[in-house]
Amino acid sequence: MWWLLLPLLAFGAEPLPSLREQASIQQSWLQYRLEKNLPALLRKHGVDMWVVSSREYNEDPVFFSLVSPTMFAARRRTIYVFFDRGPEKGVERLALGGGSQGGLYEVYRDPDSGIELWGDQQWMLLKKLIDARKPKKIAIDVSQTHAFSDGLSAGEREQLEEAIGEENRKKLVRAEELPLEYVALRPPEMVPHYQRLMENVHSILSRAFSREVIEPGKTTDQDVIWWLRQENQKHGFGTWFQPSLRIQRKNGRSLQLLQEDQPTVIERGDVLWVDYGLTAMRLATDTQHMGYVLREGEDVAPVAIQKALENSKKMQDIVMAHMQVGKTGNEVLAAALQEIRALGINGTVYSHPIGDHGHGAGPLIGLWDRQQGVPGRGDVKVVPNTWFSIELSSRTKIPDWENAELFVGMEEDAMVGPDGKIRWVLRRQEKFHLIR
Repeated sequence: MWWLLLPLLAFGAEPLPSLREQASIQQSWLQYRLEKNLPALLRKHGVDMWVVSSREYNEDPVFFSLVSPTMFAARRRTIYVFFDRGPEKGVERLALGGGSQGGLYEVYRDPDSGIELWGDQQWMLLKKLIDARKPKKIAIDVSQTHAFSDGLSAGEREQLEEAIGEENRKKLVRAEELPLEYVALRPPEMVPHYQRLMENVHSILSRAFSREVIEPGKTTDQDVIWWLRQENQKHGFGTWFQPSLRIQRKNGRSLQLLQEDQPTVIERGDVLWVDYGLTAMRLATDTQHMGYVLREGEDVAPVAIQKALENSKKMQDIVMAHMQVGKTGNEVLAAALQEIRALGINGTVYSHPIGDHGHGAGPLIGLWDRQQGVPGRGDVKVVPNTWFSIELSSRTKIPDWENAELFVGMEEDAMVGPDGKIRWVLRRQEKFHLIR
């Protein structure tokens, strides 16, 4: 079993496979999701038909989790229909517009014409299909809570409801957790490839927080940020957000948090925080690490600064201990914060799912400004085979800085395995990156 082999994997950074190999790997993930995950989810959420309609460049968020890696947009309009014929016959996968996605869909055409569908023809054929299949419930992607479940645009919904007729309209339901969970669930074959992405993340951050990139007294925070962006491009990675670098500095006997919106030269004694993510193979990472620029004569960071990192690590341990299958994100948050506060740690938790998207589908475990819980998005339950970014921060008083509080933000990607246990995808930061 792959999850039992995680500690044995090497941690050396590896290049991405060729684009052709990547596409083949991603296609196998899609096949797993459609053949293994989707039928179980339709039955779990009590619907026998799911309709996903998208127009070119106005795609439903779930669209890119339903199509092959060589599909970059809906074709004119693409309507996918999933119909559960029961455990023996399985789920029918029909494409009204677009291609077969490597044979994973049946391209559905009107038998009277057989030509490419266009405009009203698609809606007329959808009605004919629904009338023939006679589903009891038809799931559509409409939600006021979850973006991943709200992909049916207003115009598409108006046309769909008009086309399918009054009796079929009565069968429409908002099965909000169906698309949400479909996007969230990770095929097990994704894990080794995601680990390799994380190996690259750790390698790139280690180099960013070293003399290879930072020369104290000369290099600016913006130099590091753009070096990270350039490394992404160099290695064939994309990004889903601009990296951030924050500098905290002793100013006399106080702590100074320097502005991030203007170039600042990095000096000895600075505490550095970075937020960095990359994308590849339609997967996203999200990582925050801490660095310290050694003063002349120092070999390690000062004890008080090291303690600040330990406080954030304790918070990570606590959050992960409470991330149990069946608990909601709000329940995890409340239990973790109670334990964190009992230890006297001044901390904030804002962890989130990750996977196909950086801020992925699944339960939110707090927001930086919502420590009382997040209604709706935090009420989703933790399930096996999902990934999370364990994101949080602590503020620790530093005696030498007139007890000013040092911010230590940490973020590392973790996975809830098929056995329900949570583990780091790779490993977390255990000590400061030191810039000599």
